[in-house]
Amino acid sequence: MATPAAAPPAPPNPNPVPDEPPPPLPQQQQEEAPEPEPESESEPETPPPPAPATSIEPTPSGDEESESDDSSSVSSAASSAPTPAPAGGAAGRPFPAAMDLLHISFNQDYGCFAAGTKSGFRIYNCDPFREIFRRDLAAEGDGSGGGGIGVVEMLFRCNILALVGGGDNPHYPPNKVMIWDDHQSRCIGELSFRSPVRGVRLRRDRIIVVLENKIFVYNFADLKLVHQIETAPNPKGLCAVSQQPGSIVLVCPGAQKGQVRVEHYGARKTKFINAHTSRVACFALSQDGRLIATASTKGTLVRIYNAAEGNLLQEVRRGADRAEIYSLAFSNNLQYLAVSSDKGTIHVFNLKINVGSNANDKPMPAPEPEIPHISPPLSFIKGVLPKYFHSEWSVAQFRLHEGEQYIVAFGHEKNTVAVVGMDGSFNRCQFDPVNGGEMLQLECYNFLKPSDQQ
Repeated sequence: MATPAAAPPAPPNPNPVPDEPPPPLPQQQQEEAPEPEPESESEPETPPPPAPATSIEPTPSGDEESESDDSSSVSSAASSAPTPAPAGGAAGRPFPAAMDLLHISFNQDYGCFAAGTKSGFRIYNCDPFREIFRRDLAAEGDGSGGGGIGVVEMLFRCNILALVGGGDNPHYPPNKVMIWDDHQSRCIGELSFRSPVRGVRLRRDRIIVVLENKIFVYNFADLKLVHQIETAPNPKGLCAVSQQPGSIVLVCPGAQKGQVRVEHYGARKTKFINAHTSRVACFALSQDGRLIATASTKGTLVRIYNAAEGNLLQEVRRGADRAEIYSLAFSNNLQYLAVSSDKGTIHVFNLKINVGSNANDKPMPAPEPEIPHISPPLSFIKGVLPKYFHSEWSVAQFRLHEGEQYIVAFGHEKNTVAVVGMDGSFNRCQFDPVNGGEMLQLECYNFLKPSDQQ
């Protein structure tokens, strides 16, 4: 176990992080099937990391990490932005600099996005689009390896980020989560595991680390482990957590194919939802933790569930042929759902859900199969085609490059959508909620353009 080094005084924090650990989980009420108690795991006593401040202030790059080989160790150690230039429209080809891109993700309120590259990481503002800052870790020459960052998780717009090494030449070991304080331009803590980290999720009072078959939930204030969850194989690192203060809702893959598991920490209960007959490929949780959208590996249907009760509220159709769903996102007012896939089309769906009260969320009948039984032919025509033609289709679409990976979020401006691609593109577009159809492209940028060319 590593011995934590002393941390320098933290910058003042005008909004302290509340410390509201959930009640002990072994006494939780569980539905459908009992879950084994979390394994007991001793955690070293460590000084708490500095609490996040309210905004990121870029500082010169620099990093000091305390090394540890213990697989379950926890350690802690002591802007002006360029003006972006448009980089062609949706018809342009992917940008060459995208070969250095390893990761993209939005922050919790979709106002910013982060990019992990082979040389470090960068943070961008969405509206108006601009690069906030970048950190070139490969140029530091501190003996930590290359500069590859495979996961960058922001905490709203504050100075604290979670980093995981990635790529062929990672800056940090892929089995460690490094807590980066950008005010100090260095890592002030780390979480170490026996296997590679697949994903990280942050909220102001929790750090969630996703491994291939397990999820660890830590208290942010002192890095104490508060819960462990066993999952089905989860190579994509699928996990979502609510962001509103108060009770915490966490969604992750269940133990069975097509199942999602919902942890309601405030109510001390676990809910299992059998969302699909095939494996779950993507899901999203509304910020208030009330709605869950799920898609399977078939990618034809997206289903919206009530997180508390697990009942199906709505089902929408992306298309008729298979597709890989890359991201799902609820609008802030829960009126729309955005979907991106490898088909290159961004879809926006109307949500017909009464979100005023959970009691008014009426369940739908049993969902239709994603691959219908097609014999005998008359049964197929009678039973499947009416469902297909009466499916709920998207109200608006935005077409990009097929085969590229895009993530999508709703903008802060009304009826706008932000799209970030692994091809290095940033698009902002607007949809007409009444007439629908093709969205209007408002902006298009190459966000990997060198800073001296912005």
